[in-house]
Amino acid sequence: MFDKSNELPDWISRGLEDLFPCDNARDSDQNFLKRLEISAIEKKPLRVKLGIDPTGTDIHLGHSILFRKLRAFQDEGHTAVLIIGDFTARIGDPTGKSKTRIQLSKDEVESNALNYLEQLGLGKNPNDSLLDFSTPGRLEIRRNSEWLENLNLTKVIELLSNSTVGQMLAKEDFNNRYKSGTPISLHEFLYPLLQGYDSVAINSDLELGGTDQKFNIAMGRDLQRAFRQKPQFGMLLPILVGLDGTQKMSKSLGNIVGINEDSLSMYSKLEKVPDDLVFSYLNLLTNENLKELSSNPRELQKFMALKITSNFKGIEAARKAQVNSEKLVFGTQEFLEEIPEVSISNVNFPAKAFYLFSKMKICSTSSEARRQILGGAVRIDGEKIMDPNTEFDTPDDLIGKILQVGKKKFVRVSI
Repeated sequence: MFDKSNELPDWISRGLEDLFPCDNARDSDQNFLKRLEISAIEKKPLRVKLGIDPTGTDIHLGHSILFRKLRAFQDEGHTAVLIIGDFTARIGDPTGKSKTRIQLSKDEVESNALNYLEQLGLGKNPNDSLLDFSTPGRLEIRRNSEWLENLNLTKVIELLSNSTVGQMLAKEDFNNRYKSGTPISLHEFLYPLLQGYDSVAINSDLELGGTDQKFNIAMGRDLQRAFRQKPQFGMLLPILVGLDGTQKMSKSLGNIVGINEDSLSMYSKLEKVPDDLVFSYLNLLTNENLKELSSNPRELQKFMALKITSNFKGIEAARKAQVNSEKLVFGTQEFLEEIPEVSISNVNFPAKAFYLFSKMKICSTSSEARRQILGGAVRIDGEKIMDPNTEFDTPDDLIGKILQVGKKKFVRVSI
């Protein structure tokens, strides 16, 4: 927890891990409160930057921490500048990676970007979305291909002259790969410089990021100085631990809660979050008063699951999910309401179980479906199946039935 945030308003300090620089001087380049004060006096909103590289298709609760903080700045009258890294995504952020990332095509990145914006609330009422897309002056959406795609070699050399190989190798991920002999492509060194140049292009006052982004955000501050701008501040928020209770929330690790999941799946997953994570989930993903929480671990767990689900799905849907989750636990499946439906119209029959679960996207891959079935985690209408090669001859064998993977995921089969 950031230990110098007691002077900051709660909407800023809540969940804050680091704010840099953090100096008590009256210099608005060193003291964020002074920058806020000048913003209020001059009635000039801060420009708050958050960059996202759309290298995937789904936003999960871990991602939402940053968007919630960005929304807090919007609600206080500041301008959120959401940068779609459609150019930098084609390089891929090397942060946290042990090898060079696969580069995506322009079309893949754009498709992912549109998917992200829809999940963030594009076209929705601000009350029902993570970001406010409607209120004038509250949001700018920029794609960094605007300024990066046509950079000439002179400008690229100018950017490169503002960093050294030593600085790049001081970045932990690069350092580890260098020491282990794992190749580092030269274009990867460009990533922090290009992301930093985004801050110059949009004249950022503050950049939000996870705790793993300090190097990249600091690079933006350095480049703004080099281009004679007022340097931005960096605000770092925690990396959310996933459902397994040990590793960061990540789709590749299978420990996520997606914000687009149906309310029953979302609630049921959250209700099983390990006890030692419940407080941090409430702190980072809700606005609840943390001093007024129940001391009963089970009640606190259910309260957390209800509150977070209601943030994304509304309180009525969250309460129904809570009731239905209890019915699942007690085996009264016939009375379940609003089980999400999944069509099997794109499944070719006869179909084996592992293929079926993969094709319906109940499991992410055929391999995962095999593992889940062999591990005894899969049920059809409450009956466990143990053979991944169990074959279903026609759709009629499944239509109307409830398919479950563990206690977290369940769907009703439709035509």
